[in-house]
Order: sequence, then C-alpha cells, then structure tokens
Amino acid sequence: AEFTADPPPPDPTPPDPPPPAGKPRLANLKVTPKSRKVRRGKKTTFKVGYPTDYALGVDSRFQKDFRVWVVRDVEKIFVILAKCTHLGCTPEWKDSDSKFKCPCHGSGFDGEGVNFEGPAPRPMDRCYVELAPDGQIQVNTLTLYQESLWGEPGASIPA
Repeated sequence: AEFTADPPPPDPTPPDPPPPAGKPRLANLKVTPKSRKVRRGKKTTFKVGYPTDYALGVDSRFQKDFRVWVVRDVEKIFVILAKCTHLGCTPEWKDSDSKFKCPCHGSGFDGEGVNFEGPAPRPMDRCYVELAPDGQIQVNTLTLYQESLWGEPGASIPA
C-alpha cells in the first residue's frame, strides 16, 4: 500500500495586502534626511534691522522670506513664528482687524500671538531674539518660546 500524507492545513493568517500604489510598506520605510522636518534652504538665524526701524505694532516684511513677524509694543520687541498651532498653516496679519487669521481653519490670534478664536489650542511661538554686536536684531527660528516662557531672556528685547 502506498502512503500519502495529508496536505498541510491552510495558514490561518491572511497575507499582508499589497501597499497602495506609490506608498511603501511601513517595514520598508527608511528615515532619510529628506523625511525630517527641517526647513532646508532657509536661514534659521538672520538679522531684521535695528530696533529703531520698527514702529509700534506688527511688521510683516519678513513673513514671506523667513516666516516671522516682528512686533513692537511699548516695552519690548519680539518675533512671532508665523505658524498656526492648530495644524501648522501660515496665518496672515489682518491690519484692519488687528489680528492674525489662519486661512485654513479660521483660528484667530491677537497682536501678541495669543489664540482667541478657532481650533488653535495655544498661542503661536516666539523666536529667540538678541541684539547682535552691530546693534541689529538677530533672530533664531530654531529656538522657540511657548507662552509660559515669554518672560525669559531671549523671548524679547527691550524696545
């Protein structure tokens, strides 16, 4: 008599479905310098002029090139990173309404960057500022201050 083995039982775990077109499997994902969130090609430390160049209020001239606003009030000068704290969109300064307004989901921030409407969970961040040896305001967008640290050295300079 000839002996035959029973076929093996089917594998109970289904095979992984193929990845969607153009998307790699997670196991094949590699972290490369391109996948990090670094603002390549943008200077992170730069000068924005002298304190006397700024009148009271919000100055938008560096918003396009460096994604910041320079703000002067009676006591201090500080720099706000133009990034909504909801999902990272770039708000716009609305001079007629004296507020920053995010075009993506409607968050509103006052002239100091404090959120007061919409889904933004907190105020916008401030960038590190100091007076350079030549007397100009120097900004560093890699060092940021959340609201609880706005009184710390580097979050503003005297006006």
